[in-house]
Amino acid sequence: MKVAVFGGGSSYTPELIKGFLERIDSFPLTELWLMDILPERLEIVGGFAQRIVKAHGSPFTVHLTNNQQQAIAGADYVTTQLRVGWMNARREDEYLGLRHGLIGQETTGVGGMAKALRTIPVILSIANDIKRLAPGALLVNFTNPAGLVTQALSQYAPEVPAVGVCNSPITTKMGILKELKERHGLNVAPERAELDTLGLNHLTWYRGLKIDGEEVWPQYLEAYVAHLKQSSDPDWDPALIESLRMLPNYYLHYFYHTEKKLAQQEDWPPSRAEEVMEIEKGLLAQYADVNLTEPPADLMKRGGAYYSTVATQLLNAHYNDLSETHVVNLRHGGAVPGWPEEWVLEMPATVSKSGITPNPAEPLPLACFGLVAQVKAYEMLTVEAAVHGDRNAAYQALLANPLGPSADKVEAVLDDLLKTHKAYLPQFS
Repeated sequence: MKVAVFGGGSSYTPELIKGFLERIDSFPLTELWLMDILPERLEIVGGFAQRIVKAHGSPFTVHLTNNQQQAIAGADYVTTQLRVGWMNARREDEYLGLRHGLIGQETTGVGGMAKALRTIPVILSIANDIKRLAPGALLVNFTNPAGLVTQALSQYAPEVPAVGVCNSPITTKMGILKELKERHGLNVAPERAELDTLGLNHLTWYRGLKIDGEEVWPQYLEAYVAHLKQSSDPDWDPALIESLRMLPNYYLHYFYHTEKKLAQQEDWPPSRAEEVMEIEKGLLAQYADVNLTEPPADLMKRGGAYYSTVATQLLNAHYNDLSETHVVNLRHGGAVPGWPEEWVLEMPATVSKSGITPNPAEPLPLACFGLVAQVKAYEMLTVEAAVHGDRNAAYQALLANPLGPSADKVEAVLDDLLKTHKAYLPQFS
């Protein structure tokens, strides 16, 4: 079995290696190909990956390449965790927002749009090579903005089985299970719990939790609201949770508490990208140590908790035809009544060898649907702009984005965006 990883020089890769090693008995990987276009990153991270595997008896081989076609040829699975423009581009995305009094963030607002415009053509080129060189291979995309990228794949590479994945749902589930243990003495193994969620990537609401098939969400929510009311600095306004009867994804702070997030940006530097750049500098120095054969504890500072768990569990469920439920991004195709079937949503789906099928789901209430519809309109316009280099579609995407500029400032923001990332946006030149 061959798995190709695009963005193999990522600081996340050692965690992914550990995930494959932990599941080698059920997921018999033989070749892991790490592809990256930065030779220095690939040499350091790839060399560390090879040492980790060797220290565990070399159950599979780790190949390093900068050739896209070589990585894909004959692969059973292709995963993407790449960053076009690297961390410098993420920093530019953040300060693009700051310059214009907007949210500067890598997956929402103008920063998320800039990242999507750079990323979508690259991911589609990978999908086109999969069609030729590894027909039938499953493409699992972790690259942000994951939902928007998966929307582009669904529209422009429908022949390639593809799914978008994010660690937010599992991180939320693990956090809830930790709360149940610490506050209520309930020790629940993750495989016994199933979290219900719906929306778009980084724009979801959690609305159900089953333990051993029994719904416990009302009890959990009641205890959570009581905790919020007792807290001096609550994560959410208790009235919001009581009204919706749902828990918003963390990223909804950017939409529900925009002024607070804008105020926090005034404290930059360092922005999050600048923090990560320092973290990665330290990680790469550790990875280069020829005596290191286990991922260092500092990797947790990078973020992305449970990344390897999400990735390898999904591939394992697909390969072994387990019919497990996973929260993924995919075209819902009518699973949510009344919503346009072509929308890619983040929602529970059944993962089996025959494919990944969205589970039937009740629509969100109007208070949430309005925001979903507006952001999805922005996403669809951004896809068209990215694929065709359509400046007018990009203009309208900024106009539609609820975190975008006012109409009289759209042109200036768009000009700045295209100028800032000109080197990575050839479709607009």
